[in-house]
Amino acid sequence: MRSEAKTVSGYLKVLPDERRDAIRTVRDVILANLPEGYVEAMDWGMISYQVPLATYPDTYNEKPLMYAALASQKGYMVVYLSAIYADKAARERFERAYKAAGKRYDVGQSCVRFKRLDDLPLDVIAAAIASTPVDEFIDRYQKGRGSARPAAKSRAKKGDRAGKVAGGASAKKGGAKKGGAKKGPVKKRA
Repeated sequence: MRSEAKTVSGYLKVLPDERRDAIRTVRDVILANLPEGYVEAMDWGMISYQVPLATYPDTYNEKPLMYAALASQKGYMVVYLSAIYADKAARERFERAYKAAGKRYDVGQSCVRFKRLDDLPLDVIAAAIASTPVDEFIDRYQKGRGSARPAAKSRAKKGDRAGKVAGGASAKKGGAKKGGAKKGPVKKRA
C-alpha cells in the first residue's frame, strides 16, 4: 500500500500498533547502521534511505538513488535492499547469513518480506545496511546503468513495458490498448 504521507512521523502515525512497533524497530536498526552520506526521506510512498541529488544528481529518473526502504504493505512489511540487488556476491552473503539465522527466507529481487518482527533477522539486516558506503553504491549504479541503458532504449522502441508512459498508454502501435488507458502507475512486484 503506497502511502501519501509526507513525513516519516506521519507515515508511522497511521500504521496499526503492531506494525508501527515493528517498522519503528527496523527503522532504528537501519538508522544505527546507515553509512554516512545516505539520508532518510519519504519517497516512493515509503520510508526511503537514499543518496541525495546534491551528492549524485545523474539518475535515470531524476530522483535520488534509493539504497534501502522500509514499508508496510497490505499483507506484509518489507525492507528493500538495493545494494544486495546490485551485487551478486553481496546477495549470496546475505542469503547465507539470513538462512543461517533460521528465519523463513521470503525475499524477492531486492525486498525482504516479513509479517512479524520475529520473522526478520535484525543483525543480518543491520550488516546489509552497513555494508555499502555511498561512493561504492554510486559506482555499482553507474556500472549497472552503463550496461542496461542501450537495452532499455531498444525495448522502448519495441513497445514493451519500458515503452509504457504514465497512465498506461503503450508506445506500441501509438496508443492505449482496447478499452482505454489503464489508470494509475504500473505496479511491479520485486
